[in-house]
Amino acid sequence: MDGPLAGPFNTLEELAEKSCDIMTRQPGASNGPYGFEYCALYYHSREENAYFLSYLSDIRGSWDPVVKSCTLPNSLNDPIHSNAILLGGAHTHPNNREFSARDLSAAAHWKPVRFFDTGTGKVWDRQLLVFFREKTGECRAYSYNNSTHIVSALRNGSWVPIGEVYNELGYIRLYEGKDWLP
Repeated sequence: MDGPLAGPFNTLEELAEKSCDIMTRQPGASNGPYGFEYCALYYHSREENAYFLSYLSDIRGSWDPVVKSCTLPNSLNDPIHSNAILLGGAHTHPNNREFSARDLSAAAHWKPVRFFDTGTGKVWDRQLLVFFREKTGECRAYSYNNSTHIVSALRNGSWVPIGEVYNELGYIRLYEGKDWLP
């Protein structure tokens, strides 16, 4: 996958907010049951200490009209950021804001789920980002941390934990008083 499509962003929160808008404005990305998903990679540049979004994948998932999917690429081509740290994937959901069990299953985790980068001295967790545009136009961003199994919602510029995945199949238990919407 080539990059960058967007960035630099100073924080993962800024990347998620801007990427949500970019990706859910693609043709069909917010068309409910008649829409389809878009996928991209996101990554961090050591040189710029910034986050970037790759170009959108042209690899389609299932053509089944009921199952919405796209295929996340597993490598990045960004000659400008030759030692970029690939942090995870992002995709849109055209018809609901929730992660699917397939998104959260152990089989879908990026390996390693947590790693130490000697170049930055930082420990990174791989996360999956999902974006959904409400009929009102508001864009919602969610993250799933492959290491901690925590699901969070981006609210007012901060990640708020709303639940956790409790088994290998990707079933989620929302925290008391938390939901997909604020």
